Amino acid sequence: MIGEPTMPDTLCWPHQAKGYALPVGFLEQWKKFQKRRAQNWVPDSREMYYYSGLIQAYRLYLLALAGAPELGAMNRLKEIKYLSPEAKWRLAAAYKLAGQPEVGLRMVAGLPITVKPYNQMAYTYGSDVRDEAMILETLTLLGQRKQASQVVYNVAAKLSQDTWYSTQTTAYSLLAIAQYCGQNKNGNKLQFDVQAGSIKSAVNADNYLWQSSVAANGGKALIKNRGKGRLYIRLIQQGQPALGQELPSNINPDILQMQVKYYTLSGAPIDPTSLKQGTDFVAQVVLKNPGQRGSYANMALTQIFPSGWEILNTRMMNNDEAFKSSPSDYRDIRDDRVNTYFSIAPHQEVTYYVMLNASYTGKYYLPATYCEAMYDTAINALEKGQWVEVVK
Repeated sequence: MIGEPTMPDTLCWPHQAKGYALPVGFLEQWKKFQKRRAQNWVPDSREMYYYSGLIQAYRLYLLALAGAPELGAMNRLKEIKYLSPEAKWRLAAAYKLAGQPEVGLRMVAGLPITVKPYNQMAYTYGSDVRDEAMILETLTLLGQRKQASQVVYNVAAKLSQDTWYSTQTTAYSLLAIAQYCGQNKNGNKLQFDVQAGSIKSAVNADNYLWQSSVAANGGKALIKNRGKGRLYIRLIQQGQPALGQELPSNINPDILQMQVKYYTLSGAPIDPTSLKQGTDFVAQVVLKNPGQRGSYANMALTQIFPSGWEILNTRMMNNDEAFKSSPSDYRDIRDDRVNTYFSIAPHQEVTYYVMLNASYTGKYYLPATYCEAMYDTAINALEKGQWVEVVK
């Protein structure tokens, strides 16, 4: 959720309303903390002012959702001259939940219901689709069915595209659509017959969605609509490339550049496809941000190594690293892989090393090395996997 990610999110109050037990005092302590933050809030120059207002509006929305609206802070925020449209939509939802829907309606009168495309890798981790989903939620709460119907089609259409969305965007979109459907029930039931492979079903359901797994064995899927409503059919396929068949994604050097090389401990290049048992060596990954899209935050580098190689965790040793890696936010060193999390500024180059040992003879598969921005999958690079061997 937006705001402080370490604090409880919007699901606190709805979970309790649905009968889920919360630890004694948990919600009350959270309310006290958020009330204190709401009352003491001022625009933070360290954040972009735009996002500071949205975070405060979201905090006030959470408090209203939890049955503890902070009306003084809501009124102060409402009077800010340069409050962003997205923050106004959030604040309008807070007023509705606080029992003042007429104030919320005045706040959103004339505001746009579409958002220009953007994708944010920090602060609120937002996107145009996430923001439109929040607009949809507010319109649903305010009972603006006509406008909400326009937005729900836009959000649903974008979710149906073959496009990657972050968990922030996907979750909020599904949440808003569910709320809209719950308040605007369709009298038409799902009534259809389906035959796919060995599965034959006659479906009669009040739900908006029906889903079934089909084995990937070719053939046809036959669907007959017996109901009065229109059916929208989607075939979702997923799988994993065969060993060695990964497609390298490091094909756009204007977005992210990556090189993977291997060296002996003396710094000489080494071929990892055939190593003598007992050899100590180093895997090097060099990444560069060409600067075309600004600074990259929340980058994740994943290196998985074959079972014939052992990772030498230099943090467990008394000596300093022979190959000093660039600074990182966190490195997760496991038995078979190293996950490195970092940020990289425009035109910056970072280098990460992993010390290894060719421990067990045999032929093994070295998986692909992959790096991506956790909140923008368009920023990525992949080095194909290959077969390697450890010999006596």
